[in-house]
Amino acid sequence: MNASTDSTPSRAFDTRAAQRAVRRMAAAEQPPWLHAEAARRMAERLPMIRRTPQTVLQWSSFLGASEAVLREAYPQARLLAVEPAEMLEARSVPVPAPWWSPKRWAGPAAVTLLDEQAVAPGSAELLWSNMALHGEADPTALLARWHAALAVDGFLMFSTFGAGTLAELRGLYRERGWGSPMADFVDMHDLGDMLVHAGFADPVMDQETVRLTWADAAALLAELRGLGANADPRRVPGLRTPRWQARLGEALQALAGAHGRPVLSFELVYGHAFKTAPRPRVAERTEVGLEEMRQMVRSRRT
Repeated sequence: MNASTDSTPSRAFDTRAAQRAVRRMAAAEQPPWLHAEAARRMAERLPMIRRTPQTVLQWSSFLGASEAVLREAYPQARLLAVEPAEMLEARSVPVPAPWWSPKRWAGPAAVTLLDEQAVAPGSAELLWSNMALHGEADPTALLARWHAALAVDGFLMFSTFGAGTLAELRGLYRERGWGSPMADFVDMHDLGDMLVHAGFADPVMDQETVRLTWADAAALLAELRGLGANADPRRVPGLRTPRWQARLGEALQALAGAHGRPVLSFELVYGHAFKTAPRPRVAERTEVGLEEMRQMVRSRRT
């Protein structure tokens, strides 16, 4: 099944703003804490999958903060990683040792870094993406590329921000006429539909809401900056003044409860689905691509 955009919700998204945010986040010593926590929670769902992948492909591995949980779950698996071009440009990445190097016997094998264009079709039994999907302008197109990268009978696991993320901040901006604080996040049910349109089978979606508190508004804003940027093209253009930033801090502090700590909610959405053998639609004339034909032959032999 080919990807379709007929049922894809429209999403206003400034790709350049997102790319600038990735370059800035690449300069950090560690990925965001919330990303690491999402990876840990997503890994708790791995026991539901009884298949053991030989090759695991991480999509946006540094910001995904998932290498430790994946090595623990699949110590014998080969780990591949795709990084955005902005990440590779901004971050110094060591070249993995060759397969014959003695360094390979001294500890865990290095993760093999790949440009997205170098990912071979059907190259992984598990494609893992933690907190990357919401940074894409066209989620449906990315899901289609993930489907192509998976081997037949492979499975996808991903996490992303859901539509309920930062609802308090959206309400605050709306009440004060400050424009949009962030691009819209895709609803969990729409993501399930996108998986089907991308060719995945048996999609399962789940979500949970995490409420975080901070000592003060300054700490809250620093954490949000570490999670990305406002990629909504409908945002107020130009720079904000120090006076406006002071008003924002006061408004955020007003969100504090009885404990005096400002609080914001994050909706974490988890999804997994399988890639089954292609089944061409039977018609008077049916055209099947060479790669799809090879996959069907391999599937029948298995």
